[in-house]
Amino acid sequence: MSSARIDKLLEFLKSSPEDPFLHHALALEYIKEGEEAQAEQHFRKNLDSAPDYLATYYHLGKLLERKAEIEAALEIYQQGMTLAKAAGDMHTYSELQSAYEELAW
Repeated sequence: MSSARIDKLLEFLKSSPEDPFLHHALALEYIKEGEEAQAEQHFRKNLDSAPDYLATYYHLGKLLERKAEIEAALEIYQQGMTLAKAAGDMHTYSELQSAYEELAW
């Protein structure tokens, strides 16, 4: 199944294949469609090519939680917290820390 939004984002990716925002938006659309494997591929693309795109860590962590990959989710949250703190992004740090703590306890 493919939505019009997914089709449009895929079209945008043709001209900007490394754009982390497009990969992130596409991953979120795939989640809405129940295509979590596709979503994970786009989140992981961002981890590889744009590790400073901090939104990836929260959403990938939540996806891994839904797949019951708890240790992997905790690791993603930790990586994101480290990067958010280094970037001085305390809002993102706090969100990741809350997700981590909720899962770890």
